[in-house]
Amino acid sequence: MAATPPVSEGTIPFTVDGETHQTWFKVFGDPTNRTRTPIVVLHGGPGYSHDYLIPIADLAKSSYTVIFYDQIGNARSTHLPGKPPSFWNIDLFIDELVNVLEHFKVQDGFSLVGHSWGAMLATEYEIRRKPAGLKRLVVSNSAPAIRLYFRSLRELGFPEEAHQGSAPDPHVLLKHREAFNQFAARHFCTVQPMPAEFEYSIGQCMNDGSDLSVSSAMLKGELNAWDIIDQLHHVRVPTLVINGRDDTAQDYVCAPFFWKIPKAKWVTFGNSSHTSMWEEREKYMKVLDEFLSD
Repeated sequence: MAATPPVSEGTIPFTVDGETHQTWFKVFGDPTNRTRTPIVVLHGGPGYSHDYLIPIADLAKSSYTVIFYDQIGNARSTHLPGKPPSFWNIDLFIDELVNVLEHFKVQDGFSLVGHSWGAMLATEYEIRRKPAGLKRLVVSNSAPAIRLYFRSLRELGFPEEAHQGSAPDPHVLLKHREAFNQFAARHFCTVQPMPAEFEYSIGQCMNDGSDLSVSSAMLKGELNAWDIIDQLHHVRVPTLVINGRDDTAQDYVCAPFFWKIPKAKWVTFGNSSHTSMWEEREKYMKVLDEFLSD
């Protein structure tokens, strides 16, 4: 029987423009005593938390070190509601990721598993920074162009009242929680009752009093017209593309990842929506394990 992997959590100092903030982390396994390439997991939103991705910690039972963290401005990490919208941008979150990698001293060899917005972030990191230590990339339930994802949301019946221009407005969406819940039960997570971890993560943007600084600034700012389809050929590492049959990331949404990335594999989970790690947990972990260990 495999030994139970150690679990640790804490905070990492992250300095931006001379100010030091804190990135909260949770690690399954021991980054200092690793036999397989460590996995760093990037959560979605923007504005959620790592919690809904916690099933990926199952891989620690197979001797992986799995590193989760809450991105700055979210959940347990430092909140900065007073910052101007321009503060929140993709390079900020890439810098935070680099800081996490260096803190755990895994920058020389690691794999990234990004989900939804987290997969956009992971892909941008590869394209913009070309990290020498990145071994494999998992792009789970995501899009290489935000227009495709917004189009998919509308086609699937996302609450129309929540759209202001092209992007859903987090402040308006809060007023339509019931409509959002019904949509989420069909296309975000079909497990009933919804896992508490998923509810917590969604609640970071959907509860009264939620700090919407990150989600609002990113969706109205850099992500509003974001499109990297023409840059995907710059992804150097083997990449696994994942979506679900009832996913908000419909086939046409994520297909450019497969078409444009030179070394890409695509797996669609037939009994899943946006969170296959919950809906087909055993199969999802098997697929990740096989890809990450090649």
